Amino acid sequence: MKREIPILIVGITGFAMLIQYFIPTDWSEFIFTYSQDWVIVIGIIAMPLGIWSLVKANVNKLKVPGERFYSAVLLGGFLIMVLTCLKEESRMAGSFHMDLFNYVLVPIQATIFSLLAFFIASAAYRAFRARSILATILLLTAFLIMARFIPLGPISIINLKIDAWILQVPNMAANRAIMMGIGLGATATAMKIILGIERTYMGHD
Repeated sequence: MKREIPILIVGITGFAMLIQYFIPTDWSEFIFTYSQDWVIVIGIIAMPLGIWSLVKANVNKLKVPGERFYSAVLLGGFLIMVLTCLKEESRMAGSFHMDLFNYVLVPIQATIFSLLAFFIASAAYRAFRARSILATILLLTAFLIMARFIPLGPISIINLKIDAWILQVPNMAANRAIMMGIGLGATATAMKIILGIERTYMGHD
């Protein structure tokens, strides 16, 4: 019963959410809205479990010499942000909690995203080597797209038209094909979960 009940719940819920799209009534809309509310509730209930797992894993890492410092920083930052947010005025601008968010977390996120530019440049250098016809086409297309940000006078006007055609015709067609593939893959995976074929959510294949 430990396996059959979760599969039955997932199957019934998934099938109900599937058919409600094809039944345009107030009852089906109520089921959809009520189910979305339950998703939010389950997410809120699952958050303490995630926090407990994070804290437990890093507390255990405090015993490891090589990982002790980073775990201590994570736990310390976690406790400080939680404790400073307990007061109502902590959400106001200028409070210690918001100062930590604006002057510590935001710069850290900006630094991480800035580092991505160097990784992208390195990957582009390796990918844009004109070793074949397809690589040459990719290189020329990337050059035209990037050149639109450079003020070249009359050439910029011509380049903008070329860029617009590239973005609206071949790029749009490729994006639609990718989105259709993602949709078909998501539909196939959802059907496998509803029918009980895919059971990885239970912790095993």
